[in-house]
Amino acid sequence: MLLVHGHPRTGATWHRVAPVLVERGFTVVCLDMRGYGASGCAPVRPDHAQQSKRTVATDLHVLMRRLGHERFHLAGHDRGCTVALRLALDHPDAVTRYAALDGIPVSEHLARADATFAQAWWHWFFFAVPEKPERAILADPQAWYGATPEHMGQEAFEEWRRAVHDPDTVRAMLEDYRAGLGVDRADEEADRAAGHVVRCPTLVLWSSRDDLAEALAGFFSAP
Repeated sequence: MLLVHGHPRTGATWHRVAPVLVERGFTVVCLDMRGYGASGCAPVRPDHAQQSKRTVATDLHVLMRRLGHERFHLAGHDRGCTVALRLALDHPDAVTRYAALDGIPVSEHLARADATFAQAWWHWFFFAVPEKPERAILADPQAWYGATPEHMGQEAFEEWRRAVHDPDTVRAMLEDYRAGLGVDRADEEADRAAGHVVRCPTLVLWSSRDDLAEALAGFFSAP
């Protein structure tokens, strides 16, 4: 089972989940996505495609094959959902089951973006602004994100703390959002127009203490 973390986390975010899955007989892979945690940061391209969900999903597919897993279950959280979705769409023969935790397609978010969404999730659009988000975050990363060891767990917190104090990693994490508003949205809309869908059994869950359902009430109440 491949577990894909969200922003601004690392693979250690699954520290409570992974042992439970191992006890149930799964082989579990928890990685740091491209540009996050201890993973490398690709040179920035004008269209931000170096951090596109298609590019990162290809990373994950190659990794799983090199680890000997031609087929696997998949779960993504937050921004990891968008990568996991792309992996399920682009490599349907590899993904046997898919769980989306607190995340829907970028194109669906943007199609429903209204004043409520913009007020609650303003950071999506701020992160797309050149240079200024990097300066704001790096001035005091812990204050910006508000993370604590009690909230995240000590190991996950330490990995996160190292990552968000690295200027290259902060820029790469922001590039995730910049790709989202452009190339990723275009890729998802192209899939919709072509009739491409996720073929494997899919589970969608969201937290009772997250604003996703509130911000997208129409999406979740739609028939």
